[in-house]
Amino acid sequence: MGIRDDASNQSDPKGAPISRRQALRGFGILSASWILAEMSRWFHSVGDVLASGDRTQATMVPQRPLGKTGVSVPILGLGGGHLIRKSDEEGVRIVHEAIESGLTFMDNAWDYANNRSEEVMGKALAGKRQQVFLMTKMCTHGRGKKVGLLHLEQSLRRLGTDYLDLWQIHEVGCTDDADRIFQPGGAAEALMEAKRQGKVRFIGFTGHTDPSVHLSILAHHFPFDTCQLPLNVFDAGFRSFERQVLPELHRQGIAPIAMKSLCGNGTPVSTGVISVEEAIRYTLSLPVATLVSGIDSIQVLRQNLHIAQSFVPMTVAEMESLRQRVVTKAEQGTFEVYKTRTLWSCDKEAADQRFGKLERS
Repeated sequence: MGIRDDASNQSDPKGAPISRRQALRGFGILSASWILAEMSRWFHSVGDVLASGDRTQATMVPQRPLGKTGVSVPILGLGGGHLIRKSDEEGVRIVHEAIESGLTFMDNAWDYANNRSEEVMGKALAGKRQQVFLMTKMCTHGRGKKVGLLHLEQSLRRLGTDYLDLWQIHEVGCTDDADRIFQPGGAAEALMEAKRQGKVRFIGFTGHTDPSVHLSILAHHFPFDTCQLPLNVFDAGFRSFERQVLPELHRQGIAPIAMKSLCGNGTPVSTGVISVEEAIRYTLSLPVATLVSGIDSIQVLRQNLHIAQSFVPMTVAEMESLRQRVVTKAEQGTFEVYKTRTLWSCDKEAADQRFGKLERS
């Protein structure tokens, strides 16, 4: 079976691991009543099918509203980061079968596979662009508006389109990211300029390292439509985005886009700690708009599609039981290594060196 997946709490600003008792007690901020209320809103609302898609295809995977945008999207998204792990041809086949099956939310980023992921997705979307909700990300890493708009033009060209449904700032996680994003000439200005030009419909930001960085960005009350963040059963016990960031997104009306339900590499599944279905169902049982899933083969695509198409949300008790079952693995961030690594991109010179050649191509 395929298993591919694709800041700190307020009492501990350095994000130290919390104990089992603290982890369970800490769910006061994301109480059972809050989860029930939010999930009731999700599952009883009637969202529009993708405005630009085919209604019959789009309803093959359940849909949810994308925040306040007025658009609904499939609860499962196709992650661009894993798309061409095997071959470009396999990547095209994955995109085509995904669309045919109703998985029409397409994730990507300017830098994935040195720009090749966007190129392959663009090839796969030829003649099918209006059937999908297309998202990609700028990889400015603090270098501002000019670089962001350059990335946008290159992404549009590679994806074979003249507009994006969603454009996001990629991989925030540095302590000064909020300052760099919102400084004069920062990436936030690129987002607004792209909207004014009609080249993007909606805007957001992503990151998977430190919830305190997400909160510092959200404190600016910028008109983000979306936020992409890691949400999985292990997250509750270590630098928890579910406990800290998810409630704030709902307070501001920003659509949560989940990622890393299998912790980015599927290790919790391959080591027998949790099943693929348990992991995906847990994340989809949270009040999120969609889950971006790393899919690198037709086998993994069909596996994840089956889970999404037959999805039944976990009860609050089931979610709590699963958290307790894995809490000893969660306390040290054992599987969530992306939360403990220092981001190379916090060094502007490193970003210039890494991406300079790609930006000149």
